[in-house]
Amino acid sequence: MKKGLLIVFSGVSGVGKGTILSRLMPMEDLNLAYSVSMTTRKPREGEVEGVNYFFVSKKRFIEAIKNDELLEHARFVGNDYGTPREYVETMREQGKNVILEIEIKGAKQITEKCPDCLSIYIIPPSLEELERRLRLRGTEDDETIMKRISKARKELKDIDFYEHVVCNDDLDVAVEEVRNIILEEMNKE
Repeated sequence: MKKGLLIVFSGVSGVGKGTILSRLMPMEDLNLAYSVSMTTRKPREGEVEGVNYFFVSKKRFIEAIKNDELLEHARFVGNDYGTPREYVETMREQGKNVILEIEIKGAKQITEKCPDCLSIYIIPPSLEELERRLRLRGTEDDETIMKRISKARKELKDIDFYEHVVCNDDLDVAVEEVRNIILEEMNKE
């Protein structure tokens, strides 16, 4: 059995990564497994433990770092996030293409440890549109939204190490573009 791909999937907060993934995951030809990250942040309404994230205490997160249980980890807007190593390795050995939805610092760690990974970055059509989307989401206050916009501005200057950059201006087009990138990589030998 061919080992599955490791797909690093990133983009600024509010760009539509989750929406794109929700459209890609059911596509059987992609054979995707979503890597569930560990985080110290509180669950948002509708998020499910073990499906969206593994929600843990700060103490448990530090323990995971010390025990080398994470492929990568980073702090973002006051919370810690990390990718559990065991889940990713098990899925890839089963031939699944594991997709990691992670922020840029974690993505750099992954690409250094796993140079064979496929990296895709989703960008917004503009920072103004990004702010509009964040406000529509209604999950953060103005201060947090402004922090996210500021971070996005910095991140967008530092995405050159990603193999592919896709603009989410039209959702259907963005989904199809990401799908084609994955299929092309799957067909390489």
